[in-house]
Amino acid sequence: MKDLRRYLVFKYIQYLVLPFPNVVISLLGLCASLYVTLLLMSPNISRKSTVVFIHNVAQADILVGFSVFAMICDTSQGESSSCSFRTALWQNFQTANAHISSLLLSCVSLEAFLITFLPAETRHIRTVRWARGASKFIWISVIAECILYQLDCLKDLNVVSLGAPKHTSVLLTFCNGAAVLLKSFVYPIGLLLRIINVYLFYKIFFSKSP
Repeated sequence: MKDLRRYLVFKYIQYLVLPFPNVVISLLGLCASLYVTLLLMSPNISRKSTVVFIHNVAQADILVGFSVFAMICDTSQGESSSCSFRTALWQNFQTANAHISSLLLSCVSLEAFLITFLPAETRHIRTVRWARGASKFIWISVIAECILYQLDCLKDLNVVSLGAPKHTSVLLTFCNGAAVLLKSFVYPIGLLLRIINVYLFYKIFFSKSP
């Protein structure tokens, strides 16, 4: 459990403290996630809701490996377009990793807050079933977000001339508008998550202080 706590501290620093984690931090986080994934396979680890969130954070770091692979493919092909499909794919893997991890870590913070202040009242929602449901919702939401970003990369292509149905251009126009709207909310939501996490840990820390 000490290793899991250290892992959580590292992930909080990586996603909720550092504004833009660099490649070295990302690769260290990937190595830590691989270790934690192996650790969670042990029968000695209790299957609690917090462990479910930690397991999903570790799984989200696999996307870092995909992003590096996409980046290598993009570089080897010598693609110079500012919005090539592979470049957008590489960026979206990184975006998915950061957003999924940040939201899951916020769930861990909220759970710790509920355990500290409302242990009996919230016991019925602090279950493995609810943790799995929340994790699935986060994964689906962020993947849908990144699909919109990926389709937004095709907005400059004349898809009709490439043989696509006419309504495809309408769909891409809609995806472009939705992507622009989502991007306008990314920074405020990220800032809000940081504030909420700081507040939750502040309350927890001072509640345990003498």
